[in-house]
Amino acid sequence: MKKKAIKALWKQCFTDSADFVDLYFDLRYNNEVNIALESGKDVIAALQLLPYPMTFCGKLIQTAYISGACTHPDYRNKGVMRELLSQAFGRMIQTKSLISTLIPAESWLYDYYAHAGYAAVFHYAQKELSAQKLPTTASVQVSHTNQYEEDIYQYLNKKMEERSCCIQHTETDFRVILADLARTQDSVYVAKQEGAIVGIAVGYKWEQAVYVKELLTESEEISNELLHQIGQISGQDQIKLTLPPTPADEAHRSGMARIIDAKSVLQLYAAAYPEQEMSIELVDEQLSANNGYYYVCNGKCMYSEERIPETHIRLNIGELSERILAPLQPYMSLMLD
Repeated sequence: MKKKAIKALWKQCFTDSADFVDLYFDLRYNNEVNIALESGKDVIAALQLLPYPMTFCGKLIQTAYISGACTHPDYRNKGVMRELLSQAFGRMIQTKSLISTLIPAESWLYDYYAHAGYAAVFHYAQKELSAQKLPTTASVQVSHTNQYEEDIYQYLNKKMEERSCCIQHTETDFRVILADLARTQDSVYVAKQEGAIVGIAVGYKWEQAVYVKELLTESEEISNELLHQIGQISGQDQIKLTLPPTPADEAHRSGMARIIDAKSVLQLYAAAYPEQEMSIELVDEQLSANNGYYYVCNGKCMYSEERIPETHIRLNIGELSERILAPLQPYMSLMLD
């Protein structure tokens, strides 16, 4: 019954197509990841906490992605979502999620979530290419599919884990991505040399273009050949490629992150960057367990509830999330946003 009520609230709050909503509630939703508030017998707000691994400071950590956060129109601007987020943070502590992430559905929500400690640290770049004009010097065979194949997932997993600060996709999640591709008759494009996968691209056709949401290959030459053949297979010359930004790119914000467990995150950061030294007085209005004094030095993080004799920078949790995560250039893709 609750699933039916949550689905009805989703339809009331969002403009997603009926087949996407069915896919989400068939494959992504379950009562264990859902958090809801009720008034009488009515669900007035809900969100789902989806677990995602993330590479961070040389480790694979657990994160919680907030999906489908919505409030019934009659209960907005009454603190309902603030209460729901508070419950979500408590759930994240229980599940040992070190960081929470989300993608705001509208631009004004960046400011809203900033008040809850989130910082806009995820960015992407986009390039527009002509498939016909790309240099084609690599010899590869390109096929396309939206069905699960183990070697395709293993290649995607291997290449994404090479990114030092990146949301990862489990096999289960990759199957959901493929189901979404099948729903829209889109594909994973696979480049092979001598029978071995040397590149993959996830492409969605839309308005006389192919939007390549992820591109992972062994070389620039293979990337060019793969994109060139995507143009031939799809019959669309225009390629709009989304990829991690470089310093030379115009970066667009794509998502936010919030540190949930400051002690664990700062210890991992200190171990990965032993040359870093900082003294922080941390204030977290939502998670009081994070409040206190942190001293990062020589690869370790010391914590005290009382001031230690050092000069401290006073930061709130959003400022700490920005300071720690933004320089690492975190990246997320294929989130079905």
